[in-house]
Amino acid sequence: MPAINMAGPTVVAANPSLGKFVMMDAFSGPKNSPLDAERFNPTTFAREADLTNYSTGALSTGIGMGCNHVINVAAGTSPATPPQAIKNAGFTDDYTPGITRPNGVAATTAILTAIGGGRSIITPGPGNTGLGVSTVSPYTAVPLVGFGNGGSRDAGAGPVFTGFPTKMVTATGAVAIGADIEAGWANRSDFAMVATESAFGSGSTPSVTPTEFIEEEEPPEEEEEP
Repeated sequence: MPAINMAGPTVVAANPSLGKFVMMDAFSGPKNSPLDAERFNPTTFAREADLTNYSTGALSTGIGMGCNHVINVAAGTSPATPPQAIKNAGFTDDYTPGITRPNGVAATTAILTAIGGGRSIITPGPGNTGLGVSTVSPYTAVPLVGFGNGGSRDAGAGPVFTGFPTKMVTATGAVAIGADIEAGWANRSDFAMVATESAFGSGSTPSVTPTEFIEEEEPPEEEEEP
């Protein structure tokens, strides 16, 4: 279902941006995303989109994550650097939730967002007996996205909307709420930031549309002539 911000207004706008900054799943949070709201139509017996059925069900827990949290180089941080402060908080510099593995390498499929990459294909058994085979066919990697405190929920061109990703970035000077911490990554926290403070910035570039991941096949090896 399209995500709604519980700290936002009671009358929900078509593309809300108010309330606390919250993270959500790119598969179901933005309007018309792949796993967006559907309802059962008792007349046609079919499932159909129900875009007015707002819910917080699309929000990602993202435990410990969020643009509301600002990390600073506190007393006892050794060495007294932003990367060490970020590490002490359990993250890594430039970490992009949903995309970056703990070792800093980006995932190619959505395995960091959904079990098995979020998608499988069922091949029916003989005569549709139900004894089919389920084959994992994951989505491409997608980030956790967020909205609120001035950041819009829906991004890109519809009717299938995407969202705005987040990334751990560090301020080099004073950063007002809503201003960029680093180029393209806005401060959606509740605090004005100062140099050396870090936070999950809200991206200004829409995330990619979740699509089936197609692994490129390697060309066949050429046989040596006898």
